[in-house]
Order: sequence, then structure tokens, then C-alpha cells
Amino acid sequence: MTPARMIECLETIGWTRRGVAARVGLSNTSFRRYEIGTAKVPDDIAAWLEKLAAAHERNPPPTR
Repeated sequence: MTPARMIECLETIGWTRRGVAARVGLSNTSFRRYEIGTAKVPDDIAAWLEKLAAAHERNPPPTR
């Protein structure tokens, strides 16, 4: 997963870097490294984010 794709997934899901870092048990600094590309996003986190983003894309919130 590229840093750009990770950011795109977070935007689709509507979560912040801080929120995702807390959910997966990482520090904000560690997660920031994924975001800027100095560390590779682990495959399990990448797959999880892709699944969540796909679910949000298939099921957008209702609009009024």
C-alpha cells in the first residue's frame, strides 16, 4: 500500500491517523512513518484498511 492510498482509505473511512493508530495499537509517530513513506504499511493493516474503505464505498451514508 502506498502512502497516498493509505491516506485515501482514511479519508474514505473518515478516520484520522491518530484514530487508526489507536485502533491498531501503534503510536502516532509510528503511523506517521507509514503516511510519509519512511516505513512500509504492514500487509495486515493495509488489507484491513482496504476492506474498510471498500465497505464504506459500497455503503455510503444517507444524505438529506
